[in-house]
Amino acid sequence: MELTRTEILPGVWLNALRSEQFKTACLSLSLLTQLKRETASMNALIPYVLRRGTTRFPDMESLSARMEELYGAAIEPVVRRIGEIQCLGFYASIPEGAFLPGGKSVLRPACELLGQLLLSPATRGGLLLPAYVDSEKEKLLDRIRSRINHKSAYALSRCVEEMCCCEDFAVSRLGSEDACESVNYKKLTKQYHTLLQTSPVEIFYCGRAEMRELSAALRDALVTLPRGEIDYEIGTDLRMNALEDKPRFVEEELDVSQGNLVIGWRLGDCMEDPDQAALLVFSAVYGGGTSSKLFRNVRERLQLCYHAGSLVDLHKGLLLASAGIDFDKLDSARDEIFAQLEAMRRGEISEEELDAARACVASDLRAMCDSQGELEGFYLSQTLDGLDCSPLELAALAEDVTKEDVVRIAQSVDCDLIYFLKGGEQEEADGD
Repeated sequence: MELTRTEILPGVWLNALRSEQFKTACLSLSLLTQLKRETASMNALIPYVLRRGTTRFPDMESLSARMEELYGAAIEPVVRRIGEIQCLGFYASIPEGAFLPGGKSVLRPACELLGQLLLSPATRGGLLLPAYVDSEKEKLLDRIRSRINHKSAYALSRCVEEMCCCEDFAVSRLGSEDACESVNYKKLTKQYHTLLQTSPVEIFYCGRAEMRELSAALRDALVTLPRGEIDYEIGTDLRMNALEDKPRFVEEELDVSQGNLVIGWRLGDCMEDPDQAALLVFSAVYGGGTSSKLFRNVRERLQLCYHAGSLVDLHKGLLLASAGIDFDKLDSARDEIFAQLEAMRRGEISEEELDAARACVASDLRAMCDSQGELEGFYLSQTLDGLDCSPLELAALAEDVTKEDVVRIAQSVDCDLIYFLKGGEQEEADGD
């Protein structure tokens, strides 16, 4: 599969992968905007409100009926954060004509419906419907509040918030509870029109349609898209070094029975010319699976934690290591997590560890080719990072990563913050 990229309208780019591998085509449309505290919640609300109804199909019931007419096509809202760029829009799954009665294609009517969802929402007096806005606002508030229910993910997000407290990356893709509560239908309508006029638009397609047919259908569907001064200056601020000379420590108490330790590093000078493949293999050696140093040593050999792992954010240049621990194991678990990184800095990486990491990364990348959703996310990320590399090409590069490449990254990282989520007094007393 080869990606074809073309500008079909001002500031609207189509990225198409022609493939006959799947029985459905996928089509996503993303408005890109700078992630900001004051607008993140409004932006996150917009696709959910738009999905409630259009001028022609004014409610969920009529929209669902229309999708059934398109042989079960589905269009759902999507909100993502990639680096410090907020991506909001829709993801559509469209049955391929080759598998429909008479070979009838539903690509064009599906594109029309996508265009209607984006450009012709149900309104009153030119404003988004208050009932739809209020309903979706409550659902968004529930999603924001519910993040605390998943303690390991909550700890990761809190570490990032504290680590990047002076940066836009601290903002959740859904924004904050306070900002969400202040949204009303008038403010949201104004923000919606601003996004249509200023946001670059990235469209991804994976399916059997020819480029000419696809481009024509999308141009017709989006021909009324208003374009003003498009903001091409959006991007992510990369900070190479920690905020202070010594790692900051943040401790938080919640009603939990297990502690969650997260340590955050800046990836440092290696981000001046980042090597994607090497960074992925580095993380895999350190904490990316059952053959990693954190799993084998911190969890298995020393039994200091219930789980341990690491991940890298290639867009923002962060390394995050996390572990679920007993409350009294904080010092020993923290010290061993640092010790394993120090071992990598000294070059103490076995061929077995390196081979397993390379194989794991390459396998995961090749597996993307079997999932349209994975391909869509991969290519959107590549586009925003200004990179031109397929999953298969990146997998081949991962297999060529050397021990020296991994050591160089380990020597570059700079610890910024240690975050510990612990239980309150009742949990500590129970543990005694």
